[in-house]
Amino acid sequence: MNFIIKNVLIATDDDYTTVDVQVVDGIITAIIKDGQDAGSANQDGRSHTTNGDKLLLPGFFNAHTHSSEMWQRGVIPPFPLELWLAELYDFTPLDPEQVYLTALGTAVETLLSGGTSVVDHLVLIPGKELETIATAVRAYREVGIRAFVAPLIQDESLTAGIPSGDAKRTHEAYFRSTAATLELIEEAVRQFHRPDEGVNILVAPTGIQLCSDALFEGCNELSNRYNLCRHSHLLETKAQEKLALEKYGCTAVEHLQRIGYLSDRTTLAHCVWLTQDDITILAETKSTVVHNPLSNLRLGSGIAPILKYRQAGVNVTFGCDGASSNDSQDLLEAIKIGSILHNATDLDYQHWITPRQAVEMASLGGAKGLNLAEQLGSLTVGKKADMVLYDLTSLSLLPRTDPIGLLVLGRPTNVVDSVWVNGKQVVASGKVTTINVDELRQELFNHSQWTAQRKSPTVAQIEAHYRMVMGL
Repeated sequence: MNFIIKNVLIATDDDYTTVDVQVVDGIITAIIKDGQDAGSANQDGRSHTTNGDKLLLPGFFNAHTHSSEMWQRGVIPPFPLELWLAELYDFTPLDPEQVYLTALGTAVETLLSGGTSVVDHLVLIPGKELETIATAVRAYREVGIRAFVAPLIQDESLTAGIPSGDAKRTHEAYFRSTAATLELIEEAVRQFHRPDEGVNILVAPTGIQLCSDALFEGCNELSNRYNLCRHSHLLETKAQEKLALEKYGCTAVEHLQRIGYLSDRTTLAHCVWLTQDDITILAETKSTVVHNPLSNLRLGSGIAPILKYRQAGVNVTFGCDGASSNDSQDLLEAIKIGSILHNATDLDYQHWITPRQAVEMASLGGAKGLNLAEQLGSLTVGKKADMVLYDLTSLSLLPRTDPIGLLVLGRPTNVVDSVWVNGKQVVASGKVTTINVDELRQELFNHSQWTAQRKSPTVAQIEAHYRMVMGL
């Protein structure tokens, strides 16, 4: 893992410069400008020489997704989240082979759109929970992406996630106890949490809508004991805002602060329906918001006030979300929409997100959220070599203007030339080198079938109440 990338373009504070980047044992050890001595950097004789027509950036974070949702890509009707989930769960019975294939697919799509790390809020197969985690970990190891596996856990049934309104409602008990769920996560940590090997386990209750305080507090304890990061959905929909007031008599953010879940190693997906006081709390606790603009639009959840968060000092990064609420794992697409969407929410253009700010949010912002800003997120001597090389001769990045502007504001296709994770090259000349992607494509095709019309029994059961409580 010792090499030099020669004559490559990198961004400076307000411009670009051509340098050689030296990597030794997976660490960036020198960034060498013209005329400087490269020393004995290339210890094993390998080099990657460009003609000044490639741009090197730190790897992005796909900071929130659900890999196994790929099996329902493109088929769920236009539903809000609460009904979309009902449809998803009715047609989600998974087997480990499906988990394996879609983790591979998620990793490949992330790498080929500039990501070197993925946070997989992993849906678990009931009765095969540890096997599900082991399968996803195996897939991510094989591809070579840096993986943050966040087993999705809850201890309340699906109907508990919809506000009651004036109706009196009872809910079925969840099939697994809170204590058993926490034991499961602790065992997953023992078996699979290997940060030095690029695999991390997170505590990840799905959200206030389907989790008890006991589950959140148990996750806090595991997080503190094993130094784990925390992940959760938060206030994705208007219905969740209503539900929080019913459950707690205060906002969800206020409640999570009271029970100690918010911290500088907590990432919170969506965060659409926050008050100004909520924003202040997130800033004070140094919690991170993961912006998932495409799924928020797809499910009609709303537009998260990201500009307000940034002005308040809240760390923000980007996620694709799952491939049946997006329905893509294209990080560059999520970054573009997540940047320019907010030009329509604030007339003061000085608040708008610039392409360089978007790149920093996607890289260093993701690293901060996972408590890794000292190791990842920028092209800095001493940091791990998680890097992406973009081909600036690609038609979608021409003619030559501002490389980062072209990458973020354009519609770049097939522009990733090479990717390194921890100094190991996993993409070369636009192709993933660690697995056979043609075989993966064929397996995904063979394990699926064309479908257009289907009826969800759970949607039929709960839709009338949902419409009533939401005033529709």
